[in-house]
Amino acid sequence: MNNEQQQMQIIPTDGIIATSPSVINIDAEEIEDAVVLDDIDPDNHPNFIESNTSAVTLEELTEKSIVPTFADMALTISHQAFIKSVIEAGKTIFGELTPVEIRVSHQINGRIPSALHKKTSELRDNEKTIYYQRMAFVCHVAGLTRFINGQPVHLCIGGVRAYNEDKLFGRESPMKFKIFVGWQVRVCSNLCLTCDGFTGNFDALTASDIKERALQLFSGFDPHKDENLRTLEALGNTRITEEQFCGIIGRLRLYQALPTATRNELGLPNVILGDQAVNAAVRGYVENPNFKKEADLDSITLWQLLQLFNEAVKQTYISQWLERNQNCTDFTFGIQQAIDGSNPAYDWFLS
Repeated sequence: MNNEQQQMQIIPTDGIIATSPSVINIDAEEIEDAVVLDDIDPDNHPNFIESNTSAVTLEELTEKSIVPTFADMALTISHQAFIKSVIEAGKTIFGELTPVEIRVSHQINGRIPSALHKKTSELRDNEKTIYYQRMAFVCHVAGLTRFINGQPVHLCIGGVRAYNEDKLFGRESPMKFKIFVGWQVRVCSNLCLTCDGFTGNFDALTASDIKERALQLFSGFDPHKDENLRTLEALGNTRITEEQFCGIIGRLRLYQALPTATRNELGLPNVILGDQAVNAAVRGYVENPNFKKEADLDSITLWQLLQLFNEAVKQTYISQWLERNQNCTDFTFGIQQAIDGSNPAYDWFLS
């Protein structure tokens, strides 16, 4: 148990404030993956992130989750307040949105002060407390659907939040959030996320700060801009052979072992795809029902390659998922540019 978890004070959503740092008893054994509350059928609607996450509803977050505080008892921005702020900004810019989909992980259990000395087996439901350390959400812009390489894609907005990135053990300070806008492939719920649709980490002290940043991002993203769609469509017009695919996979493995100085000397781009993601992409090349290599062809398109990588990083922890998703897009675009001769920085992966 780290210091952050030992000193954390938390309050229920009904406003009852804990009066002592010791009123919440959190044991390491009680920190576990989120319990499935209302999960989505993956056969009918694939998850936009998997890993160790589970689905919850906005109502569950609002009614059953407590809200952590800083050490000085200043209230943090709750997950539900974050979601509502981004959705309000999305409606302002894009109009009608579909219901939000939420994934959570790292469930942290506690208990109310009057139940501190009870055994776990003796706790009643109203004596238990719960919150989720990490959360991601996404919703679609209604009516904005396009077809790219034969697959329907929806414009979507969303965000990611992880309490472990905030300094809850100290006095009130800005909290870290991530928001995005981009195209989501319906058949697999993969995100095609480009740098103009992702903020990375930004700091906020209030829900109003979040809404302001979301408005800035969404207003600067033009879903009707032909260039955005043409760039993605072009991936489906570029093919790589199985030999080239194997070469890319081998280079990705070698890349991970190279010292930073060697990478810099070779002028290599930043790639954050680890062994697990690379292995998953290889399995997908053979097994993925939507993007695997076709039996009668000795090649795949770069659109398929992008989706294989995107599928692979869906196993990443919530706090790292968006960065790796964008890196998949950057890497695939880089391979395309190396093939057409416009970006020599990626030639190494094809040599």
